[in-house]
Amino acid sequence: MTSTLAPAWTPVCPLTRLEYDRGVAALVEGVQVAVFRTTEGLYAVDNLDPASGANVLSRGIVGSREGVPTVASPLHKQVYDLRTGDCLDRPGAGVSRHEVRCRDGLVEVRLRQEE
Repeated sequence: MTSTLAPAWTPVCPLTRLEYDRGVAALVEGVQVAVFRTTEGLYAVDNLDPASGANVLSRGIVGSREGVPTVASPLHKQVYDLRTGDCLDRPGAGVSRHEVRCRDGLVEVRLRQEE
């Protein structure tokens, strides 16, 4: 019998430790995740930059493009939509996004299950 339970929520840090428009890296169930706090909300995507193969997106430049919250890779400057993980510079490329929430002042991440 196989389990259909969703992945667990993993505590990352207190919300007060996240600065606006800056990322932090967190290890969630063995996956490096980049967590961002912007004025629009909280976002979590893979920390792995697909263009370079380095875990650096948490150190990327947070901004927006036409109202879309984004992070630009610090290495090759590709820009990713924080809401979807899609690369805005290379159609068809992107990073996985994950669920993120703040509960009782603690930021938690749940890995997105692949479909």
